[in-house]
Amino acid sequence: MRRFLIGILVAMLAGFADGEMEATAVASSAEMKAQVFRYLDSPDGNEAAGILQSILSDPNATIDQTIEIIQTERIYVPQPTGVILGEQIDVKGQVYDLALSIPPTYQPTKGYGLVLCLHGAGFTGEAYLARWQARLGEDYVLACPTTPMGAWFTRGAEELVLATIRSVQRRYHIDPDRIFLTGMSNGGIGAWVIGMHHAPLFAGIAPMASGLDRALMPFLTNLRSTPAYIVHGAKDQVMPVELSRTITEELTRLGYPYVYREHDREHPMAGGHYFPREELPELVTWLNAQRRNPLPTSITVVREASHFQPFGWVRIDSTDSIAAFSDDLVSKRDDKIQRREYAKLDASIAAPNRIEVRTEKVQRYSLFLNEQLIDSSKPLVVLTNGQVSFEGPVTPSLETLLRQARLRQDSRQLFPIHLAIQVRMQP
Repeated sequence: MRRFLIGILVAMLAGFADGEMEATAVASSAEMKAQVFRYLDSPDGNEAAGILQSILSDPNATIDQTIEIIQTERIYVPQPTGVILGEQIDVKGQVYDLALSIPPTYQPTKGYGLVLCLHGAGFTGEAYLARWQARLGEDYVLACPTTPMGAWFTRGAEELVLATIRSVQRRYHIDPDRIFLTGMSNGGIGAWVIGMHHAPLFAGIAPMASGLDRALMPFLTNLRSTPAYIVHGAKDQVMPVELSRTITEELTRLGYPYVYREHDREHPMAGGHYFPREELPELVTWLNAQRRNPLPTSITVVREASHFQPFGWVRIDSTDSIAAFSDDLVSKRDDKIQRREYAKLDASIAAPNRIEVRTEKVQRYSLFLNEQLIDSSKPLVVLTNGQVSFEGPVTPSLETLLRQARLRQDSRQLFPIHLAIQVRMQP
């Protein structure tokens, strides 16, 4: 009898111990989750640095656990729905107005598409919101920022677009593979310029009644995995239709996906320079069909000297002397821009754990990799311009994963491996 009672007591103590361990593990997991999102979301760089060191010092923190947290465990609390006017976005001390339309049926547990619409000169984001909101349906959040005179080809406007996306993503449950950039007239130019420089962010771009300067045409190469839907009026007297026709010719030459809609309608006030409402249903159908591929096996990037941020799983780090954009993104005072002297990089996963890269005017570049792109348990081979530039093992790093996740704010592009490659001089 005594043995029996002792056995029961031991079992009870073991059960208590297991329960305490389980409770401790749950608490530890919850704290880890809280720290990861505090690190990703903190606007204070010093605070983020302290949180990062706290995570890295935790012996139980792992790469796989952190990836799962970022991809699946963000909690979205209920937010206002319907038309939201009077919002403001602060970009480096400059305040911009933002109009939002959130489906009345919005549910925090569901991922929604995001359409970012850039207005034309003389208009505001609020004016464009009224044109779009009733036509998108219940599956999209609509964001319409305002910039003075619709000058979307400036550095400040580019930063405004990126800040708007991040602001909306932090509050509302946005599907990162269904973010679209569209715009009309000057806003269409912005959709081209910003869309080309940040192509891996978007599932598609839809410029309307717009075009590109000849100096910007090489950046169309960045749209290798980002389809475009182009609308232009044949009778447009503000932005000649030849601008879009020239772009479609180049996209055709590149073999890139696009839809081109040329209409012959005229507006009583705007003539041929407008976006007919009759065109919107097919555009929305196109939006519904698009999903971004966040990790394409082949990637092409063209850069000038002021845009060296990551582009998908590559980044140009150092170049020969090339063109550099001003705060207006294009400065005609720079002869290198007129000669279109830019850096270019093509990268492809040619075979398992074999990456082939071709470069022009690039001195150093970086690869950002994960287990979806390579097998880190096996040696990796990187060829640059036909020469082996790296061969050997690579080591995933939790610090790399977290730093890149904070920089990119993209739960589908998580990279624990960073490999810097020096380009050998060609003989």
